[in-house]
Amino acid sequence: MICLSFNNGGTNKEIVRPEVKINQDSLAKRNKVANLYMANCSGCHGEQMNAFVDRKWKHGSTQKDLIKAIKHGYPDEGMPAFTAAFSDEEITSLANYILTGIKNVDRYMIEDKPKSNTFKTEKLTIRLDAVAEGMDVPWGIAFLPGNEFLVTDRNGKLYRVKSDKSKTEIGGAPEVVAQGQGGLMDVVTDPSFASNRLIYLSYSKAKNENGNILSTTAIMQAKLVENKLTEQKDIFVAEPYSRTRHHYGSRIAFDDKGYLYFSVGDRGNEKQNPQEIKGNDLGKIHRVKTDGSAVADNPLMKFKGAQATIYSYGHRNPQGLAFNSRTKVLWSNEHGPRGGDELNIVKPGRNYGWPVITYGINYNGKIISDISAKQGMEQPEHYWLPSIGTSGLAFVNGNRYPGWENNILSGALRFKYLNRSEMKGNKVIHEEILFKNIGRVRDVRMGPDGYLYIAVESPGTIYKLVPLLK
Repeated sequence: MICLSFNNGGTNKEIVRPEVKINQDSLAKRNKVANLYMANCSGCHGEQMNAFVDRKWKHGSTQKDLIKAIKHGYPDEGMPAFTAAFSDEEITSLANYILTGIKNVDRYMIEDKPKSNTFKTEKLTIRLDAVAEGMDVPWGIAFLPGNEFLVTDRNGKLYRVKSDKSKTEIGGAPEVVAQGQGGLMDVVTDPSFASNRLIYLSYSKAKNENGNILSTTAIMQAKLVENKLTEQKDIFVAEPYSRTRHHYGSRIAFDDKGYLYFSVGDRGNEKQNPQEIKGNDLGKIHRVKTDGSAVADNPLMKFKGAQATIYSYGHRNPQGLAFNSRTKVLWSNEHGPRGGDELNIVKPGRNYGWPVITYGINYNGKIISDISAKQGMEQPEHYWLPSIGTSGLAFVNGNRYPGWENNILSGALRFKYLNRSEMKGNKVIHEEILFKNIGRVRDVRMGPDGYLYIAVESPGTIYKLVPLLK
C-alpha cells in the first residue's frame, strides 16, 4: 500500500489514497492469475501467455469458449479438464487473463488499406513519397553521392536509383539462390566509397554437393564502376552450408573504425548451430576487416578452435543491425519463433541464448524452452509478443522529425507497418504503429540528407518519409 505522510504538530499521520489501494488490489489479482497460469498452463503452452494466444482458436476465443475449455477440457486433443482443480472464480479469472493477451494480438490485425499517402501519427504528420518503384522484394538500401542510392531486390537484381526516380540495373551482381528467404539481401557502401568505390553485398550462395543444391550466407566485396560491378570477391562464406532456404540473417553495418559487422541466421537448425562456436558460423554476428579477415581483438580469439570472426552468438535470425551514432553502440533486432522477436544491444563475446532461452514457442504450438532467462545468457532490451516479424533497424538522428529523436524504427513484416520505439536510455518506454497495413516493411534507413527511407515489399517500393511541419 502506498501512503502519503504529513506532520501535524509533531505527530506523523498517514493518508491512504483509495484509488491507489484499488490499483494495488488489481495488480495483486493479476499477479495471482499470472501465477496460476505459470503453475498450471506454461508447461504445455509456454512461459509467456501472449505467445500462446497468438494462434487460431479451434473451439473459439470468447470468454464463454475459454471457460468451457478450461473447465471441461478436450481430452481427445490433450487438453485436460480443470473443473476439480480450480474454483469457478479462478477459471473465470484465467479466461479473462487469456483474453487480455488475445486483445494484444488483435491490435495488430489491420484490414483496411491506407487511403492516402499522408499519415497522422502521435507526434508528426508524415507524407510517404515513392522514390523508387517496380521491384519485387527490396531488401536493402545504400546511399550514394548525388542523391542517388542502391537497392537490392531479393530476386537477384541490384538497382541504382537517381534523384529523378529512374532506376538502372547494375551488372555483375552475384548469382543467388532466390528461393524461400534467400536471394540478394543487404547492401552497404564502404566508409571510403568516394575514393575506392567499394560496396558490400550479402547473398545466398549456392554449392552443389552430390546433386543437392546447398546454400549459405556470403558477403561479397565489389567495385561500382558506373553501372557495373567489377573486382567481385567473396570476403566471407558462412560454414556449414545447409539444405534449408531460410534464416540467412544478412544485415551489414560498419563501425567508426571501419570494421564490418554482419549477421548470419541459424538456418533453421537451432539444436546445432547457434550455440556451437567451433567450426560453425551460423546463428552469429561477425566482425571482420574489409578483406574478410578477423579483427585482432575479436572476443572469441582466446578460445581454442572457435571461429575467429565471431562477435556474438546464440542468435536465431537477426534482420536488423545498426549503430547508435550518439553512443557508438551496436543494436540488432531478430526474429523469434511464435512470439519473442528481440531488440538487443550486441555486446562482444556474449551469448544471446537461442534456443536455450526464448520468450516464444514453436509455430506448431510446442514448447521450445521452458525458461526465458539463464545465467550467462543475455536478456533482450525489449521483446515483442506477438512476433511482429521485425526487419531493418534505424536510429532517428538530426532535427527533421521533432519528437522522434533517438527513437528506434523497425520494419514489421508480419503485420505490415513501421514500428516506432521511444527510448529512455536503453529502455523502450513507448511504441507506436506507423503506416498501418502499408505492406511488409523490409528495411528502414536514415539517409545522409536527414530523411528516413523505408523499403516495402510486393509491389516493391522505396518511400521517403517527409514530415509536414506546421
